[in-house]
Amino acid sequence: MIEHVYCNAMLSALILRSSYHGEGIEFFTPDDFSQQLAYMNRPAGYRIAPHIHNKVKREVFFTQEVLFIKKGKVKVDFYDEDNTYFDTRILATGDVILLASGGHGFEMLEPTEMIEVKQGPFAGENDKTRFAP
Repeated sequence: MIEHVYCNAMLSALILRSSYHGEGIEFFTPDDFSQQLAYMNRPAGYRIAPHIHNKVKREVFFTQEVLFIKKGKVKVDFYDEDNTYFDTRILATGDVILLASGGHGFEMLEPTEMIEVKQGPFAGENDKTRFAP
């Protein structure tokens, strides 16, 4: 199952539930996203040709991040560009979320292990603005 979380027609998040199953390869993000998310289902023996990624200059203005819930349960609150709350989703073991725009906050509903992937280089405190909901 794939869920899209929108605010004012802008994609805030894409959630790939652990129950999702497809064939082959499927990209869920548009080509212009700075963070790409795909699912692959390949049989034993399938080969991906060796390759190297070319040096390509890219300009990134906003950080998009992907979280993989390795174990546990997490409440995700979503906020618009004005820091106004608009939605909540619950993530569980095996779920993956791409946070594409707007704000977000998390509450661990169970002991949780997550893996986070986002663009670098890390900009320290310039990378995010914290706010009170």
